[in-house]
Amino acid sequence: MRALPKSLPPSRVGVVLRVPYPGGETCCGRSHPGHDGPDNQSSGGAHRAMSFEVGTKDCTALSDAELAEMADLCVDREPGFDIGFLSKQCEEWVLVTLAREGSKLRGYAFATLERIGGTPSLLVGVATVDRTAKAEQALRLLLGDQYRRAVLAFPDEDVLVGTRLAAPQAYQAFSGLADVVPRPGHKASGEERAWGRRLAKRFGAEGRIDDRTFVLTGDGMPTGALDFGGPKVSAPEQVEPLFKGLNLKRADRIVAFAWAMAEDLASGALASGRVARH
Repeated sequence: MRALPKSLPPSRVGVVLRVPYPGGETCCGRSHPGHDGPDNQSSGGAHRAMSFEVGTKDCTALSDAELAEMADLCVDREPGFDIGFLSKQCEEWVLVTLAREGSKLRGYAFATLERIGGTPSLLVGVATVDRTAKAEQALRLLLGDQYRRAVLAFPDEDVLVGTRLAAPQAYQAFSGLADVVPRPGHKASGEERAWGRRLAKRFGAEGRIDDRTFVLTGDGMPTGALDFGGPKVSAPEQVEPLFKGLNLKRADRIVAFAWAMAEDLASGALASGRVARH
């Protein structure tokens, strides 16, 4: 039996539940974003899968032109992250990952790697994926690049992955992760509820979370979320009720988190979409 890592909270001892990858265990057909072979890596260090290129850099390195491209991804729909809102995210987060298909931006994610109370954490503050037929592929590439950075920052440790969701389709961001909270049919433990409160505080919304439903009550102002959808995207089974009470006009969100297991990060299986389903 595998020894539990020191970073594993007591509430996580038990059955590991994983969300299956959309369409199977791999996300990009023959090209895995976690494979660093010559056919899958550009000369600048960005990883390629099919016609996609994805790379991560410091938020302060974003140009005005890139911010305008990012805003264009949801300019005509909710959540409507405009250039002013995105500019502020450069001050709140450390890293930004961009996914391109040729010259076209297909997705981005603001994130940070930090320790919360000593626990290694990957927080995705704001993300949007262009709603095309390749939306799932773009999402996996964005997250895969962040997982590669997580294993470098926190070798041999399980990493908490936390974000805010506004729609059930975005639950697919937790594909391959363990112990997703909230999840259908699961009553959150005291420690899991405490994590919900910690994350709400980190997202600048202390005192506005219901730590039983993990609904974060909005204040009507633009609020970050992992925005994901597309013509071929469906919500994982039975997760819709978790989002039933959200008031999107008020900018309500679901605070959600899961665990990237140390062995999945170290092997590259999580980044490349090859974690075995349980």
